[in-house]
Amino acid sequence: MTDQYDAIILGAGGAGLMCAAIAGQRGKRVLVIDHAEAAGKKILISGGGRCNFTNIHTAPDRYLSANKHFMKSALGRYTAADFIALVEQYGIAYHEKALGQLFCDGSARQIVAMLLEECAKGRAEIALGDAITDIAHADAQYRVTFGARTASAPALIIATGGPSIPKMGATGFAYDLARKFGMKVVEPRPALVPLTLGGDETLFRDLSGVSADVIARCGKTAFREAALFTHRGLSGPAILQISSYWRHGQPIGIDFLPSNSADWLVEAKRLKPRATLRSTLASALPDRLAETLSERLALPGDLASQTDKALQAATQRLAAWQFHPNGTEGLAKAEVTLGGISTAELSSQTMESRTSPGLFAIGEAVDVTGWLGGYNFQWAWSSGWAAGQAL
Repeated sequence: MTDQYDAIILGAGGAGLMCAAIAGQRGKRVLVIDHAEAAGKKILISGGGRCNFTNIHTAPDRYLSANKHFMKSALGRYTAADFIALVEQYGIAYHEKALGQLFCDGSARQIVAMLLEECAKGRAEIALGDAITDIAHADAQYRVTFGARTASAPALIIATGGPSIPKMGATGFAYDLARKFGMKVVEPRPALVPLTLGGDETLFRDLSGVSADVIARCGKTAFREAALFTHRGLSGPAILQISSYWRHGQPIGIDFLPSNSADWLVEAKRLKPRATLRSTLASALPDRLAETLSERLALPGDLASQTDKALQAATQRLAAWQFHPNGTEGLAKAEVTLGGISTAELSSQTMESRTSPGLFAIGEAVDVTGWLGGYNFQWAWSSGWAAGQAL
């Protein structure tokens, strides 16, 4: 026996639950299917368990996509303020951390519970714990077989995310399904991911655990946040951000002292001529980092023994220290996936396929990737809302 619905949503993550809630509350009979035993598993681990659920500075220019305009419609129609209003409606206390990032005061479980309650209001059915074994399309109906059941609907929504964090059960299922229906996929790769160092730069691995406020640059893009040295290379918010823009072979530039002037070492020489470069750096940087950088700059003795030209050259190097990553820590450590189902295949208004009526794609499955800091959750809410309104 086949159960009939108005829409079948594949994936009980942020985008899928939002889509189900909106469509259900609009009177649609909705089924959400997920192979996981619990809904919203990525939500639960996000933000250290407190869920960085949106960013008050959400704007289209904080997203990467082959089409930089695609996300404008959904983000403009369901905004960060709209989701904040929903959070406040449920009495969930939250706070702003750095750079507009909003976190629950309590637990990420509150966000999942809120979304499930919204689904319940729309009488959306959520089926968990059964793998999908077949998906077919005929006579304007999508038929999904999962566990011992088969369900059919005129609309099928791909909300299964990308393959980042496979230990959570993430796979490339969305891409395989999209290709099955003739949709193009932009090559997926890890994003918001630590970078690895090799060769001569392995010296910096000895600084594992040391962090500093820096500006990280790749090409014309720059982020000022903390960078963290690890036993494999570089991490921390500044590095995760810049990793989305980095390609193999490109250098990463680090400004270790972004608040200092272009002549600060020359000025330091006049103020404290007997100070060493290491002690001068240690006044602004962690001691182990100051030691490593001063060794690399190789200016022995006190500052008074250095020429202004040599100190200016050291300043310039400290402001644009070149690292040459040899890779990333891969999808296992990536917070999200760049690439995905091509936006050229979808309507930016409804998220529906241009060539397969009734087929939709939302959330991380789509080639839209936000910055670190709540932007990807906002895309999940906005794209899920857009599809839910269109069903």
